[in-house]
Amino acid sequence: MFKDLLVPLDGSTLAEAAIPIAVELSHKLKASVTLLHVIEKNAPQEIHGQRHLTDEASAKTYLENIAATCFKSTQKINIHVHTEEVSQVARSIVEHSGEFAPDLIILCAHGEGGLHDFVVGSIPQQVIAEGSIPVLLLQAREGDESRKSLIKCIVVALDGDPVHDASLHVASDLALAIGAQLHLIRVVPTLGTLNAEHAATGTLLPVTTNAILDLTEDEAVKYLDNQLDFLREKGLEASAEVERGDPAQEVVKSATNQHADMIVLGTHGKKGMGALWAGSVAPMIVARTQLPILLIPVRR
Repeated sequence: MFKDLLVPLDGSTLAEAAIPIAVELSHKLKASVTLLHVIEKNAPQEIHGQRHLTDEASAKTYLENIAATCFKSTQKINIHVHTEEVSQVARSIVEHSGEFAPDLIILCAHGEGGLHDFVVGSIPQQVIAEGSIPVLLLQAREGDESRKSLIKCIVVALDGDPVHDASLHVASDLALAIGAQLHLIRVVPTLGTLNAEHAATGTLLPVTTNAILDLTEDEAVKYLDNQLDFLREKGLEASAEVERGDPAQEVVKSATNQHADMIVLGTHGKKGMGALWAGSVAPMIVARTQLPILLIPVRR
């Protein structure tokens, strides 16, 4: 389970929305935490209407204050300021993930573009493409950066691909460690919600395609029943559902109905849009919810 957490901070209160969940995980998992600030080349004096940290002394003082006030009960807290100015902050975070060897990176997204722009941007793509480190993506909005974090329910989206079972193993270990319950969901498309790759076949052969989708639904029920048996043997409280429709919409709806505190998705180690679970599904899920998204890299 996660024992070393890396939390990049830019000095803004919006970015500090990552702190409550980092504190909770560090306590419950007895994990160490490294707070990181990367000094950006030609950085603006303000970011999100607040003073930007552009020098080593102010950045170090800032991280020390965060460590002392927020992580005073954490077993081990480290701070690091990358003093050599960089033009690509994302690249620097990837390099530091190699240096500190964290097993979870907690990234807080903010800005006008929202988390959707962030998740298809350079930071998570580079981290996922170049390593095997899970990334917890959070979205901050003005006014909720001080919200307390408490993870009681985790929704795990699965697609039946055995490769993605790795995300379920991580989610189950996390739930067991922090005392959360799990809810599994697998979404089988309808004829009208097939992705572009399969839509043409569905149009040409609607009866056959519907029959295949019905068989897939039956298989999905059996698949989730087997997973529930596995989880309950581990002592976890778990439930599951199979839904028909648009995958992103149904996953977010399930998370809302379950009052979930986190969604877990598997990801593939590819650059670009292909880096995310099931092609375009993950960014669509991200665009529809404010919940934390835990991306688990998987390899074929």
